Amino acid sequence: MPNRVLILFAHPLFEKSNLNDVLVKHIPDNPNITFHDLYQEYPEFDVDMQREQELLLLHDIIIWHHPMYWYSCPPLLKQWIDIVLEHGWAYGKDGKALEGKLLLQTITTGGRKENYSETGRDRYTIQQLLEPFNQTAKVCNLTYLPPFIVHGAHSMTTEGYEENGKLYGQILEYLVNKPINPKEISDYQYFNDWFTTKLG
Repeated sequence: MPNRVLILFAHPLFEKSNLNDVLVKHIPDNPNITFHDLYQEYPEFDVDMQREQELLLLHDIIIWHHPMYWYSCPPLLKQWIDIVLEHGWAYGKDGKALEGKLLLQTITTGGRKENYSETGRDRYTIQQLLEPFNQTAKVCNLTYLPPFIVHGAHSMTTEGYEENGKLYGQILEYLVNKPINPKEISDYQYFNDWFTTKLG
């Protein structure tokens, strides 16, 4: 039975992002993949909690797809987290609605990969910067997978956009059609690395 994948996309300046434009265009046209553009749905930030919770229940794998914004996510995705992941539903003694589901982040950065290290410009690794999301997933009984990250958007060529778009499409098809073993992936810092190893 295929996995059902929900992509929660949050980009406040989508029209200016060549990389994300290509990534989104490579999302497979598959009935088991739901693309949900939060800035299109909620331009006034009035997130519909009940609708979003119903969407989550219909899917097995949740993807937060967004650019890195000041070492975090764009404000509407934070608003979505604050409203939708409700106590007594997503977490707390009786909050088990998301138990057993997987969470993956798809993130784009303007800076290069080497910037995200102790000796790099940004001083911290991607894993360190994403720890609040990892912990949020843990509290909400979600299994957090290593992130799919595309670095270097500001210096990427058109060929680079296409290469990463194609890889994203392949990953999404894999997530739908193959069983995912989180323990196997947990040894990797990036989902990209595990997946390319898997492909051989």
